Amino acid sequence: MNRKLTDRANLGQTVGTEARFFTETIEVETLDPLAFFEAGRSHYGDHRFFWQNADKTVKLVGVGQAAVLTADTHRFQSISRQWKALCGRLIKEEKDMDPVLFGGFSFDPQTRQDDEWTAFPAAYFTVPLIQLKIDNGKTYVSINYVTDELEAAAQFEGLRQERDRLLHIAQVDEFTLQGKPAIVSQTELATDRYMEAVENVTSQIKAQVAEKVVIARKIKLSFEEEFQKATALHAITNEQQASYHFGLQIGEEMFFGATPERLVEISKGQAYSACVAGSIHRGKTALEDQQLGEQLLRDKKNREEHQYVVDMITEVFSEFCSSLHVNKTPKLLKVRDIQHLFTPVEGKLAEDQDIFRLVEALHPTPALGGVPRKKALAIIRDEEQMDRGFYAGPIGWTDAAGNGEFAVAIRSGLLSGKDAYLYAGGGIVADSMPTEEYKETWVKFRPVLRALGGSLHE
Repeated sequence: MNRKLTDRANLGQTVGTEARFFTETIEVETLDPLAFFEAGRSHYGDHRFFWQNADKTVKLVGVGQAAVLTADTHRFQSISRQWKALCGRLIKEEKDMDPVLFGGFSFDPQTRQDDEWTAFPAAYFTVPLIQLKIDNGKTYVSINYVTDELEAAAQFEGLRQERDRLLHIAQVDEFTLQGKPAIVSQTELATDRYMEAVENVTSQIKAQVAEKVVIARKIKLSFEEEFQKATALHAITNEQQASYHFGLQIGEEMFFGATPERLVEISKGQAYSACVAGSIHRGKTALEDQQLGEQLLRDKKNREEHQYVVDMITEVFSEFCSSLHVNKTPKLLKVRDIQHLFTPVEGKLAEDQDIFRLVEALHPTPALGGVPRKKALAIIRDEEQMDRGFYAGPIGWTDAAGNGEFAVAIRSGLLSGKDAYLYAGGGIVADSMPTEEYKETWVKFRPVLRALGGSLHE
């Protein structure tokens, strides 16, 4: 269906009371995405999101809510079904960009709900009222409006004025980042329980109950005052340049991070994924860094851990794609604090599939759950005794044309009032040592710790 949004008569003549989904796009001069994010703070401070892919070719900011999609059961299918129904009511011109749906899924809805995650349901997605998209150097701003009113022209004209107000603030007003507030305390939470869990899981793996299980833990920072959301996003994007950057704000809480791991991307029918598992720290010199990378490529434990992920993602792509390409040997993926084994996977998505079907089939990968998947999840629930919330879950976006990208939400934290919760974990196998696994989590805490001004553990 395609009606001209600027034709008020057409809008007024729409028959029926079923909700309609209008969108309109304009191209604007380049502007700072974080400036636009912050421009929405006064009116839409409870409902904002930020996304930037690893090569910085796609940047998204959403403020306000045109629609919210949530689900607690059958969550992947439910979100897919709700989004398809909404897109079926879309009214747009060819020049208008496809509206974006942004959000994520919790790691495991069966774990208990810790207090910090009460604002986040098992699945949460939003269509922003006003959407900024920077795509390959061009900047677009869209209005998205969902209504069941017969006469919508006046309201839409008001949204155009609101769009122009936000653009003026982002382009003209000085965008000032607040300083990082002083830290009152930095606390490790249930470290003894984590060490015991690693030991117990190692014993179970030796007894062949499972092959690999990922165990995570968390730390808590408390600040003198609330941490500005834009400041946290600015800091994390600077800390981890070659990563996916994200921020999802619901009320006073914002889940944010910089992850090196793409779960899946779909672009014009092509599906892409990344197998990222097995890691070692960065060297202090280029030579030491090279030697460590070569050591990682030769390391039996890490290569086995990596192969679990490759095998699983390849199996999923074989089911959902009509063609497939997988590299035979891994490469190195290097970010600031750590280097990983990395194998890309690519395929042509079958016509009857969508990004949510792939996300459901891929989550959790062995890099975040374990092998075999169901047994590993059961062990995590018993031994970890922590609600991961959206940590290690899929976070990302899709559009009305079926394009989109989801990343695995690691190297992440939750800002909640004057507190922040940070999460990190690692894959446990038969020869894992609790003290070494503990040290590895500190390497993985570092990006968010550094962004928030916390004390690095050496």
